[in-house]
Amino acid sequence: MSEPSAVQTPQAFSPRIFSGIQPSGGLTLGNYLGALKRFAEKQDEGIETIYCLVDMHAITVWQDPAKLRQQTREGAAAFIASGVDPARSILFNQSQVSAHAELAWIFNCVARLGWMNRMTQFKDKAGKNAEAASLGLYAYPALMAADIMAYHATHVPVGEDQKQHLELTRDIAAKFNHDYGVEFFPIVEPLIEGAATRVMSLRDGTKKMSKSDPSDQSRINLTDDADAIAAKIRKAKTDPEPLPDTLDGLKDRPEARNLVNIYAALAGMTAAEVIAQNAGAQFGTFKPKLADLAVSVMSPITTEMNRLMQDPAEIDRILGAGADRAEAIARPILDQVYDITGMIRSRR
Repeated sequence: MSEPSAVQTPQAFSPRIFSGIQPSGGLTLGNYLGALKRFAEKQDEGIETIYCLVDMHAITVWQDPAKLRQQTREGAAAFIASGVDPARSILFNQSQVSAHAELAWIFNCVARLGWMNRMTQFKDKAGKNAEAASLGLYAYPALMAADIMAYHATHVPVGEDQKQHLELTRDIAAKFNHDYGVEFFPIVEPLIEGAATRVMSLRDGTKKMSKSDPSDQSRINLTDDADAIAAKIRKAKTDPEPLPDTLDGLKDRPEARNLVNIYAALAGMTAAEVIAQNAGAQFGTFKPKLADLAVSVMSPITTEMNRLMQDPAEIDRILGAGADRAEAIARPILDQVYDITGMIRSRR
C-alpha cells in the first residue's frame, strides 16, 4: 500500500497578483504606463500584490554582472518611484528566492516540447541563429510559469506580448493538476486593461516603444529630464490631419492614436474623452499640452529614482526584506509540490 499524502489540496485560492520586469536597463514610458503605474494602482484594490525584478530571466542572454546589479537596483527604484510601496506590496529580485528555480525544473518536466516550439518570443529573440541561443532562453516560459505558480497567484497584469506565455502557464498548471489528480495550482487569469497598455514608438506608431530601438527619440526614458521629455514629444511623428471627432477617425492613423492613448493614460482618462476635449485640434496645439502633462507626471518619478539610487544599500535592504516575505509564501507551496510529485524531503 502506498503512503498517504500529507498534501492538503486547496479548492479555492485567495486573490493574489504577481508580475515582474526584467532588470535589463533603460525603462521607458511604456514600462511605466503599461506596467509600473498599474502595479501601484493594484495596491488599492484589496488584493495581495507581489512584484519581482526577474534577474534570472535577464541572464538568458549574457549580462555584464556589474550592470545587472546596477539595473536591478534601478528597476527597484523605478517600482518605488512609480508608487509601489514595499510595505504594502512584496518587492524583491527573483534570484533571492530559490523556489523559482526549483519549481521551474519541475515545470520543465511537465511542459511539452511541442508547447515550447510554439512560443513566438523565442523565435523572435533567437533570430536566424537559434542553435546558438541558450537553453535558458528556450525554457524561459517554464520559469515564468514557476514565478507565478510559486505563489499560487491568481492574476497577472500582462501586456499583449506576454499573453502567449501566460497561456502556457495555464496549460502547465492544468497538466500538473491532471497528471497528479489534484487541484493544487490555480488557473491564472490575465489582467489586460487601460488606454495605453501597449505604448508605441514616437517615431513609428506601428512598433512598440522599446529600449532596444536604435533611436533614442523613439522613446521617453524614465531617466529623461523635463527638457528631454518635452523635446521628444514635440518631435514625435504625426500626420498633417487634425484630431478627429471620434475614435473611429484614428483607425488608420497609428502615430495619432499613440499620442492620444499616451495622453489618456497619463491623465487617467479614456481615449474617447481625450478626443472629445481635443476634436479638431492640430498637433501643433495638442503636442504642447501632452508635453506639459508628461513632464508633470514623469519628472517627479525621475527625481525620486535619482534620490533612491544614491543609497544602493537601502535598495538592497528593501529587496532582501521582500525576498524574505516572498520565501515565506513560496516555500510551503514548493514543499507540497515535492510531496505531490513523490520527492523525499526528510533533510532541510
